Order: sequence, then C-alpha cells, then structure tokens
Amino acid sequence: MLTEINFDGIIGPTHNYAGLSRGNIASASHAGDVSQPRAAALQGIDKMRHNLVLGLPQGFFVPLDRPDAPWLAALGTSVEKAEGHLRAQAWSASSMWAANAATVSPAPDSADGKCHLTVANLVTMPHRSHEWPGTLAQLRLAFAHPAFSVHPPVPAPFGDEGAANHMRLCSGHDRVGVEIFVHGVAGGRFPARQHLDASKAIARRHRLDPARTLFIRQSDTAIQGGAFHNDVVAVANEHVLFTHETAFEDREAAHAEIRAAFPAVEIVEVPASAVSLAHAIKSYLFNAQLVTLPEGGMGLVLPTEAHETPAVWNWLEAMIVGNGPIRRLFPVDVRQSMANGGGPACLRLRVVADPATVDPRFLADEAKLDRIAGVVAKHWPEAIAPADLASTTLLHDVRRARLALLDALDLSELG
Repeated sequence: MLTEINFDGIIGPTHNYAGLSRGNIASASHAGDVSQPRAAALQGIDKMRHNLVLGLPQGFFVPLDRPDAPWLAALGTSVEKAEGHLRAQAWSASSMWAANAATVSPAPDSADGKCHLTVANLVTMPHRSHEWPGTLAQLRLAFAHPAFSVHPPVPAPFGDEGAANHMRLCSGHDRVGVEIFVHGVAGGRFPARQHLDASKAIARRHRLDPARTLFIRQSDTAIQGGAFHNDVVAVANEHVLFTHETAFEDREAAHAEIRAAFPAVEIVEVPASAVSLAHAIKSYLFNAQLVTLPEGGMGLVLPTEAHETPAVWNWLEAMIVGNGPIRRLFPVDVRQSMANGGGPACLRLRVVADPATVDPRFLADEAKLDRIAGVVAKHWPEAIAPADLASTTLLHDVRRARLALLDALDLSELG
C-alpha cells in the first residue's frame, strides 16, 4: 500500500556554523557561533518521535562521512593543510537537510509505474556540491527494490537542489498527481539555485506526463529576500497549496496554471499585508511539514520560531478557527537547525511508497530512535567552535561517532 514516508536527515556530529550558504539569511547571521551538535541531533530525533506519535510513517538518512578528505585531496590539499574556507566546506553537515537530497516522483505519476528519485547535484554551493556521491549511495541502498528507479545527478552546470523546489498536488498520496517544479532566474545579489533546465531534465527522466507537469518561476523578490528555496515560501500537500503572496514571479498566472492542471486545488495564501516576507522567512512559516493526519484533516509541523513571531502566530490561529483544510498546529524545537537555515521541512524528504519495499534499516520506530539517541548522547560533540575545525582530536572523534551510529543501525556498508 502506497503511503507518504518522511525521511529525516540525522544531524551529523560535524554540525557547525560556518555561514557557508550565500542567500540564506539565518546561516549568514549565525556564522562564527558555537554550535551544539549533540543537542541538534537530539532535537531532530525528537521531531521524528513527534511525527510517529501523530501516526505518520517515518524514516531517516544517516550523516555523510565528514570532513570529506577525498574532496580536499581532489583540490590538492588535506584536512590538516586546507585553507580555512575549504576546511569549513569539507566539514559541513549540510546533508542533514534531506529535502535537498533528491527530487521524488511517486509511481502513480510516472509512465513506467515506478517511484523515481534523482539525487540533487547541489552545484551552486561548494560545501554542498560534494554531497551527492554519498547521498546517492544511501538512496540506492534504501530504495534498492525494483519498485524504485534511482538516478544520478543532472550534469553541471544546471543547478538542482532537490525536493525543496518541487511540490505535488493530488487527491491522495496514492493517486495520480500534478508535479510542480519551481525554478529561479540568475541575477541579483543572491543566486537562483534551481535551474529550469535541471527541472525539465528530471521531469523527462521520471517519465512524467507533460499535461500534469508544471514549471513555475519563483519570484525574484522572494529569492532576494532570503527565500533561497521554494519551500521557504510555499508547501503543498495532497489538494492544498499553502503559499505566501510573494512566492511566485507572476502570482496570477501561476495560480491560474495550477488551477487549470488540478482544478480541485485549495490555495491557502498568506497575504504580505498580514505576514511580511521578512517575517515569513525569519519564522520559517512555510518550511513547515504540511501533513495529512490519520484522523482526518491536515496539520502544520512548525518551528517554535513561528509561535514566537506574533504576526505569524496570530495569522495561524485565525486560520485554524475557520473552515479551511489546515486544522492543527504542532510547534517543534529545531533551533540548532534553524540557526543554520533549515526548518522542519528542510530536514525531511517525502517519499510515497509501500513501506514493505524500503530497506527496513532506514525506517524508524521508537526503539530505533532510542538507539540512535543513545549513540548521539554518547558520541556526538557537545559543542563546536569555528577554531575546532582544525583539531585533529575532533576529526577522529566525529569519525568514530558516525561509525558508531552505522554499527548501531547495521549500516556498515556506508562506512
């Protein structure tokens, strides 16, 4: 039976604040701060527990091997000798944001009846550009069943940042849907990370029906305001599109195109007059998980920052007392991730599949999350300051930490 499974990235032991993500306001504003990898990972695990309690299927991906010594070797240097900016890029734990791992098209949408995944190339940002080989190995292991087709990345220079720029509308997760690819246009002080050519290539690879595939331009206003991915200003679930007024470059045309392709769509739009773009980005209102609840209706799994932003929370409370499709609000604490520019939705990749076709080692239950939390509590560093990235002792500690996690999950082949 097809169902939506949220696969969260376990936050790795090298989680640090280097401010590497240009255009990501939170990342830049916390550059140089002392991070707390152990607390970060435990916050992510608690979010997964929260979703399990809600009755939502939950999976996970493990951190990649960091610092990435082979990547530095390809640049003619090493972890010990690298310049500071290259060392920081090699240490990055950014694979924690699984929404950027891949773009996923469920089986009902594809001509061959398979669930297709294309690993994101992430070429726009150096610290993320070397993620894809490790992510691809993990995807091929988790989704090795013939029900899936896992693709290598779209070639450079066509930037692809995965599901963070992809939405799907459908009458049910197991039904045929309309897939929406959102892209930016280069220019301005912040880069547009999703290229139209990359999105079109993925649609062709996934064998999508052109009549049910849309390519919509993200607004320059949103990108230059700090919405580096579409999921910072819009999120979809089943028949609902939850979006900020400034999300798309041509709002009226975008809404009309979406309604024409999927007439049953219910667009819940937050006006800029009620919640400014700046408040939407600061609170990560739209980087919430919009989920269908087992008891019926939809809920938003939101960062606690949304609750702490008066304009945002006032609007949300007024919305849920109405007769709209979103009925419940669930604030969760992912502050360590938020400080580096990623909210609840950044931490997860949505995969519609039969759980029986997924490698069970990647599926979560309470006992397995307890096991992961135990490894984190024992092995993850409590804090990392920028200068610590030059520490040989820390280097050995974080590598032992990751191997301990792989051993606990019987995933030694990813070592």
